[in-house]
Amino acid sequence: MTEEIAQQIAEVFNNRRTFDRHLGFELVSMGVGTAVMKVKITEDMVNMYGSTHGGVVFGLADAVFAYACNSQNIVSVASGCSIEYLAPSYPGDILTATGEFRGGRGKQGIYDIMVTNQNKQLIATFRGKSHSTKEKILGDTPHE
Repeated sequence: MTEEIAQQIAEVFNNRRTFDRHLGFELVSMGVGTAVMKVKITEDMVNMYGSTHGGVVFGLADAVFAYACNSQNIVSVASGCSIEYLAPSYPGDILTATGEFRGGRGKQGIYDIMVTNQNKQLIATFRGKSHSTKEKILGDTPHE
């Protein structure tokens, strides 16, 4: 699969109305088995302690996971995931989630997503397990 196809898939996904867009997540890049997104944390994204709600951090990591595992023109869904929260973030912080394919076999893939703040401090780690279907996102492409 080529970077060009990954870019076409990114365009298709970015044109959809999604929860990611509602939260202000911005796609920075998408390649074969990789994706990067960022978000600026607002006052509306905090928990009762004033730090970023874990659901926002999880949502950002999950969105990157979705882009990365669908980057090869095969509809893929999450079959499991886990997150480790390592440090808090706060309104005004810019979180960046970077995802990468780690390996897999058959229809299963493993992806690691690292969430950092603007100072490169690790905020959370997320591991997702994907399951690929027989469906294609773009249909058959000439590069296959």
